[in-house]
Amino acid sequence: MDAFILLGSFLALMVIGMPVAYALGLSALIGAWWIDIPFDAIMISIASGVNKFSLLAIPFFVLAGAIMAEGGMSRRLVAFASVLVGFVRGGLSLVNILASTFFGAISGSSMADTASIGSVLIPEMAKKGYPRDFATAVTVSGSVQAILIPPSHNAVIYSLAAGGSVSIAALFLAGVLPGLLLGLTLAILCLFIAKKRDFPKGRVIPMREALRICGDALWGLMTMVIILGGILSGIFTATESAAIAVLWAFFVTMCIYRDYKWRDLPKLVHRTVKTLAIVMILIGFAASFGYIMTLMQIPQQITGMFTSISSNKYVVLMMINILLLILGTLMDMAPLILIMTPILLPIVTTIGVDPVHFGMIMMVNLGMGLITPPVGGVLFVGAAVAKLPIERVVRALYPFFGALLLVLAAVTYVPALSLWLPSLLLK
Repeated sequence: MDAFILLGSFLALMVIGMPVAYALGLSALIGAWWIDIPFDAIMISIASGVNKFSLLAIPFFVLAGAIMAEGGMSRRLVAFASVLVGFVRGGLSLVNILASTFFGAISGSSMADTASIGSVLIPEMAKKGYPRDFATAVTVSGSVQAILIPPSHNAVIYSLAAGGSVSIAALFLAGVLPGLLLGLTLAILCLFIAKKRDFPKGRVIPMREALRICGDALWGLMTMVIILGGILSGIFTATESAAIAVLWAFFVTMCIYRDYKWRDLPKLVHRTVKTLAIVMILIGFAASFGYIMTLMQIPQQITGMFTSISSNKYVVLMMINILLLILGTLMDMAPLILIMTPILLPIVTTIGVDPVHFGMIMMVNLGMGLITPPVGGVLFVGAAVAKLPIERVVRALYPFFGALLLVLAAVTYVPALSLWLPSLLLK
């Protein structure tokens, strides 16, 4: 009955159109009233939920990504990717995927990736003879890499939702190989489609021009080196690396590239603060919701339900994947991580799945939800940038969904993809 009151009130509030964050907070209050817990405890859990030093990594990474995104970095990364792969048949689709890999390693945001790379490459691909819906499908599916490749904001949220027991550095490293595998799988699919549809080849960029382009992009790419190099060398933590990344992004954008006007900087900071306010409210209310769930022993009850169906690890993981794929189509990624991690993590640890490995399984699952209707935020951004109806973009995405499912299966059932690098570099 406790679970019905808490989860039922949350779903009822969602159905009537209440924002997810407020639905979490209000249902936590309803749950507290039901089990006779003082409301003061809810307020304390909300404050405790956002009073964590590791959370500072999120605003710093968001700000660094926003500065680089609006400072001309996406255009330079596209040019750099063109030097590497743009000369093959269907090369612009490969450029799109590779540019998303680079930009994702700077922004950590799929939406920023789609908006920045898409605004440059979707019109360019259409002008070169690629179908506009195909160009959009490549852009939105390639942007899922940003969720996996460090610095992923969602990895920080997962670490928080796991009670801080999972290292952010380990999650960052765990995302490298799955992210690269995703990019490689999409690239192979694009090469196959390019050959089948006879897409055009790109030009070979002369050496002098290629060196200039590479030198121009190197300043931005150094952000990746600062973030990962600093963490792995032990010079600074993930949070400190985020702060250093902001300083570097500011220096490169305002002093090296100089494409961004000083007068526009306050507006950028204002937009970033608005975004972060929403995220922090969500995290605080989700903490109170998780606190009530713990008191009601809902995670233990759900663990017992799953293990009663099957004790086979692979069957349980398959059921969890199906559940997350369905939920990912109905709710945004951050609230789902905050809600489902305290529920599912005890289940997977019971059957012997490493929490870092499960983090990557969750990221791929919910990343697919970002490009799946009816609540696919990245899908809507891509369609808006391309000026196409959602239905047309979804039809073009069908083969890309297949590629993503293959990557999900590999990440789920080959733990070494996620665990090899952390075990190698974080000894």
